Amino acid sequence: MDDPALLPAHPAGEQSLVELADDQPIPVDTYAGRIHIEWDPEAPITPMGQMAFFIAFLKTSGLFDSLVAACPLHYRSPNAPSKRDVLGTALLSVLSGHRRYAHITALRTDTVNPPLLGMSRVLSEDAIRRAFDRIEADVGVEWLQEQLDYATRPLLGEPWILDADTTVKPLYGEQEGAVIGYNPTKPGRPSHSYHSFMIGTLRLMLEVEVRPGDQHAPKHGARDLWALLDRLGPDRQPWLLRGDIGWSGEATMRAAEQRRQPYLFRLRLTRNVVRAIERAMTAAGWHSAGQGWEGQAIPLRLVGWSRHRRVVLLRRKIDRPLVIEDHDAGGQQRLSFATVDPRKQVWEFAALVTSLDAEILSLGQLDRDRADAENDFDELKNQWGWVASRHRT
Repeated sequence: MDDPALLPAHPAGEQSLVELADDQPIPVDTYAGRIHIEWDPEAPITPMGQMAFFIAFLKTSGLFDSLVAACPLHYRSPNAPSKRDVLGTALLSVLSGHRRYAHITALRTDTVNPPLLGMSRVLSEDAIRRAFDRIEADVGVEWLQEQLDYATRPLLGEPWILDADTTVKPLYGEQEGAVIGYNPTKPGRPSHSYHSFMIGTLRLMLEVEVRPGDQHAPKHGARDLWALLDRLGPDRQPWLLRGDIGWSGEATMRAAEQRRQPYLFRLRLTRNVVRAIERAMTAAGWHSAGQGWEGQAIPLRLVGWSRHRRVVLLRRKIDRPLVIEDHDAGGQQRLSFATVDPRKQVWEFAALVTSLDAEILSLGQLDRDRADAENDFDELKNQWGWVASRHRT
């Protein structure tokens, strides 16, 4: 329970949830009817204690009813479980943090939340496994994708940015598509490649495509990206496609240009890019890119490119102490600090390739905003277990 003193102030005449709970029971509409929740600030917090509020949201929004009604699960036996019991059991299991079907058994002790979700009973792990096995893969994907699109479709009528990223997921045991590919955390370990596409700044994942471990390159995810954009339709296309250096390949940029899809990608500091930076260093025309950066746009055609493209060179003067990381013979990490000679100028560089005809300051900010998306992807990888090797799947 949050400390009421730490909650934001409310306008006169309004009460926070905590203040309302201290005064009287909270009415909540569920599938079992209206219930009243009493708040005990002295009692310990339980993981499922606030499930009733989420169930009220599902009922009010109609999301769970829509999920159940559209589910392509059909039984012939009169003794078969209902679709609501199947999906309700799976939903409660996922929200409880379960990682295996066997964990569903723990829900048998919950006599409160299943009735609030409109369920008649909690099913066994075998019943859930058999139920999902009856759904054809293509039909099931189409069903779930429509439910996800329903939640995100209204947002895409406004200008939005699509951030693309690829994650390598190490695997243990025998799984479909588990092959050896590029795996920086567990070299030689079979893996999956997650090609993920997110709405920038909203922390909302549009789609994640799972590919075999040897299909980690963005060129493999580009097929899923274009299929996603085709499904969204012409009125819901992103204002900008943004990605890291892996996405700045000729095939991806050429396809985006053919679709008239604006893009902004990071460039590798290859030899030809470094040469372009060297030529631009002594030239005029550097403009502020914000946050201490300066930028200059030049036309450039690299090896493998079919045409000249707009490349933005970014530089920033380093006038702060630098940390040097090293390891001793025993593998112990050692850190040392280096200072920059004030009589010399030391710069750090970056390069972007874009189809936008925007000023340098705007492009610099768009590139820095990519860091917010990187933080979200990093949270999925390290906090939600996408690459956590301690959880065996």
